[in-house]
Amino acid sequence: MLLMTPGPTPSPEFIRQAMALESIHHRTPEFEAIFGRVRDRLKTFMGVCEVVFLASTGTGAMEAALTHLCAKRALTINAGKFGERWTKIAAAYGKNPLELKYEWNTPASVSDVENALKNNADIDALFIQICESSGGLRHPVEAIAKAAKAIRPELFVVADGITAIGVERIDAANIDALIGGSQKAFMLPPGLATIGLSANAVKRIDTTGGAGFYFNLATELKNQRKNTTAWTATTTIIQGLDAFFARLDTIGEDRFYADALRRFEAGIAALNAIGARIYPTIPAPSMFSVFHPQAASIRKRMKKETLVNAAGGQDDLKDSLIRINNMGFVSPNEIAWSLNALEIALDRSGARKYDGAANRAFTENYYR
Repeated sequence: MLLMTPGPTPSPEFIRQAMALESIHHRTPEFEAIFGRVRDRLKTFMGVCEVVFLASTGTGAMEAALTHLCAKRALTINAGKFGERWTKIAAAYGKNPLELKYEWNTPASVSDVENALKNNADIDALFIQICESSGGLRHPVEAIAKAAKAIRPELFVVADGITAIGVERIDAANIDALIGGSQKAFMLPPGLATIGLSANAVKRIDTTGGAGFYFNLATELKNQRKNTTAWTATTTIIQGLDAFFARLDTIGEDRFYADALRRFEAGIAALNAIGARIYPTIPAPSMFSVFHPQAASIRKRMKKETLVNAAGGQDDLKDSLIRINNMGFVSPNEIAWSLNALEIALDRSGARKYDGAANRAFTENYYR
């Protein structure tokens, strides 16, 4: 079975081999050496001045970022399930969130954010997704963050980059907390979250002493600066992440990102060739998100008849979306076969006669 869901992504053999090595105790010099190496590499990979690891899924990192960087009121962007989650977390902590809500295929507007900040002086933190993975949408986060900082320089901008980090270079110049997760482009099992921090965010965390207990970032930073963790570390996943960076460095980041974009552009050409309806108006390169009224049955055919496991949508789009992964070290032949499987399933569902257009268009565009 070819796992092509946009998280969790499949773990390649070289990562599985690294995680299958003998377990290392987390309070040893051996693990501290690996942890320090991975932590330093992640800083440069994310383009941030500081980074903290959490034994958690991405939601834990979202919660930690909000509790540490929002003292008064949150401005949240909701264009999908995970934007909605920002609003729910903010409400749970009494931050009286002002929510800017959009259709799941529509990116947030810079002017909407500017107006919200101009009209609400108590907002001190902005929360947004880079890729809203529930629909495959790319928000203009860099432009929004820059505009928001121009109005309120002391504002903290928190970006969920879980489904974007490792697919495209992200300009974190105006982002104070950039959140990542192990189960996406890093191609690791779920269970490790990361937060890249700006100098201002680090200053806030160090000055206030953090918030909460388990997700206290001040406590974690104090320990992680010494290459250890406050609580039990996800040793196996850290070893896998070390292997990820070792492989990445043999390829080079420029080629890694160029390959992802090349696969994405070729995949979009393939979908256009078979008349597929690409769902978001601004699609993120992390995945291919296709709208079809028979999506649920088409996905079942893909899984049963061509052994490709693609993801559906969520909530009202549960049975209307087909989402295919383009993160990490996924290969062009895996993308090509997945799009070919989609075309086969469309034919067998009576939606479109198969003529090999998807595979042909992908190959022509990828190798052009």
